Parts: sequence; structure tokens; C-alpha cells
Amino acid sequence: MNTVIVVGGSKGIGKAIVEQSVANLKIINISRSAPDIQHPNLIHHSCDITDDALPHIDHADGLVYCPGSINLKPISRLSMDDFKNDFEINVLGAVKVIQKYLPILKQGNRPSIVLFSTVAAKLGMPFHASIAVAKSGVEGLVKSLGAELAPTIRINAIAPTVTNTDLAAKLLRNDTQVANITQRHPLKKILAPNEVADMALFLLSEKAASISGQIFELDCGIVTFKI
Repeated sequence: MNTVIVVGGSKGIGKAIVEQSVANLKIINISRSAPDIQHPNLIHHSCDITDDALPHIDHADGLVYCPGSINLKPISRLSMDDFKNDFEINVLGAVKVIQKYLPILKQGNRPSIVLFSTVAAKLGMPFHASIAVAKSGVEGLVKSLGAELAPTIRINAIAPTVTNTDLAAKLLRNDTQVANITQRHPLKKILAPNEVADMALFLLSEKAASISGQIFELDCGIVTFKI
């Protein structure tokens, strides 16, 4: 049974990944709060990724880094600290985790890393300057490390559109907002966490053995289509 480190597995997409995989994978979750599920295959380490030392782990075959931010403001209201904080959470946190666990991943069973971007890195959207900058950094990291770590470790990223999680709660405050956002997408839907988790688990699996350095847009058509 393979072992996967999930950073941020107590909420949102990370929680969905843990719930959908814990019966078939050994999951080591690292997050500030523990997941609200218990399973013999689940180990939790309480840790603030940006501030705390990362726990020692002996073995891993995969790594998923889920922490992110949605900091939507006009450029005139974005401070330098806003940009720095978003970059630290989305990019530097991922770098910190990869650097820490790279030695054990290299010894793993056909190891794979999955990071997260956003559709806002490719689709120009008002008020997304800070998060678009940070997630564009994630995409650059995927491309660079995909080349650097081949053929030993695969690395890919998922770029979701709006997903029904606590992180997106401000965008989905009421039925009207949900309907408006849904209508903007050509497929007339937004994402559920389990859909994104399915893609992450696919990218971790042997079914994706020939895929690395790619950004997968789970966009419900909003980036690709104009309808």
C-alpha cells in the first residue's frame, strides 16, 4: 500500500482527497487542525506550514500540497503584505514541503507530486492580481521541477475554477451568487471537492505514469470556451 503525504487535508479539497483515498492508501496528513475522520490508515501531524518545522516522515510515495488562498481586492487595496502572504502560502509553502520530503520521495514507489493552481492564472479576472501572481508561480514551479526531477518523480498541478469549499464561501454566500457564478461557466456548474480530489488521485496513480509537468484546468469550460 502506497503512502501519500497530504498537506492541508482537514478541509475542502484536501479533506475530499483524504476521505476518498484513505481506504486504499496510507495517508499522512499535515495541517493545523485534524481531519474529522478517523481511520487506521490515517496519521495526522498538527503543523502550521508557514511557521512550524515540518514533521519527520520516513517514507512516502506521493505528495499533495493543498493550502491556498482567495484574496480578492482591487489592486489599489492590495498591500505588499497581501502579495507576500499569498506567495508564502501558495508557493513558498509548497517549496518548503517539497524540499523537506524530496529525499524520501526519491526512494518511493514511482513517486508523484500534485500542486494546485487556479483558472485565474490563465483567465484574466478582476481583483485576482495577488492570487494570480502566486498561482502563476506554482505553475512555473511545476514546469521547472517536472524537468528537473524526471524520470524519478512526476509533478503536475490542477487549476480548478470555483469549488464549493469553505475557502470559496465568500463567493458563494447565497443562492443568487451561486446561480450567477454557475451561469458564467459554459458547463453551467461549479466544482464539488470530490471532483477535484478524483483528478488529484488520478495524477498520483499509475494511470498517470506518462504525465508530468502539466497544468490541468478543471474549469467547467470557462477558460477554454466562449459561449
